Amino acid sequence: MLRNALSRLRGAHRSRPSEDGRGGRVQLSLPPSMSASLGCDAVGVPARHGFRLMSHLPRTGCVFADADRWWWIVPAGSDLDLDWPEQVMYARGADVPAVRPRLIHSPDSLTPYTPPIPLFLMVCQVAGVVPTWARSVVSAP
Repeated sequence: MLRNALSRLRGAHRSRPSEDGRGGRVQLSLPPSMSASLGCDAVGVPARHGFRLMSHLPRTGCVFADADRWWWIVPAGSDLDLDWPEQVMYARGADVPAVRPRLIHSPDSLTPYTPPIPLFLMVCQVAGVVPTWARSVVSAP
């Protein structure tokens, strides 16, 4: 798994800058065989943490990468009540600020998602921050 990701990432380093006219923003495209019924957002982490995160997550969905960031596909709304660390970029609709990211990992299942809570906890650990989330207010009957 990691060897395959490394070989695909090396190809991303040789990519030319984006010429899409949107200031380097790219819409990540999932493989056609994937079902994204929950919508798609993306969580971007610095590339230096990519292999460590991938090797420690219990399940990894689609992962895209360029020279600067690795992008994990998560269900839409995975930022709700989570305080992602400063080093992380959260992109709604998987519209990311990247230069020609490439798909470096595709799961065996038909779903493209990495579970957001384990990803959040691992990202916090790698970033050296204590995980925090917004307090939900639940009224008792």
